[in-house]
Amino acid sequence: MEPKWLEWAKQLQSIAQAGLTYSKDVYDLERFELVRNISVEILSEQTDMNKTVIKDLFANETGYATPKVDIRSVVFRENKILMVRENTDGDWSLPGGWGDIGLTPSEVAIKEVKEESGFDVRAIKLLGVLDKKCHPHPPSLYHVYKMFIQCEIIGGQPKEGIETSAVEFFAENELPSLSIARNTESQIELAFKHLHNPQEPVYFD
Repeated sequence: MEPKWLEWAKQLQSIAQAGLTYSKDVYDLERFELVRNISVEILSEQTDMNKTVIKDLFANETGYATPKVDIRSVVFRENKILMVRENTDGDWSLPGGWGDIGLTPSEVAIKEVKEESGFDVRAIKLLGVLDKKCHPHPPSLYHVYKMFIQCEIIGGQPKEGIETSAVEFFAENELPSLSIARNTESQIELAFKHLHNPQEPVYFD
């Protein structure tokens, strides 16, 4: 679970963003800007990050605040799961990334597998929609929904991408060091549950 200070900062940022979008009164706009600044102050005090960086990453959006969507592709071959090694931390994750405007979740899942692993796949099943705050990820500036979509290989060859340095398949009991900002051990276990029992219901929250 994320720390309370981070939850409060994100809630304040969301309130401020909506207020700055919909308010017309100049005094209300001033108050909502103050609320946004308080959220930035909280993050700056708790993380030692530069306020300018926080504003660029955390308090730069307009419009009604909504969760971001991260899509992860679950691909099995011979009872092993496809993973890629991330350049950013050297650890392993399911292929995936942020949802793209104009693409369906399945199209994003297919694209990410191709870009990060070299395989051509087709999407076959939604395994789960998880709220990142309910799972053992490191704290995140954004409120994130994670979609896990099972895909099957239809072609291609293993090939690392711009953001990845290796492509491997791993057995359930031989998982590598995981990039836990992207996926956790319990989420990989959830994927294997669907492999062992195709009737496993879609997980949510």
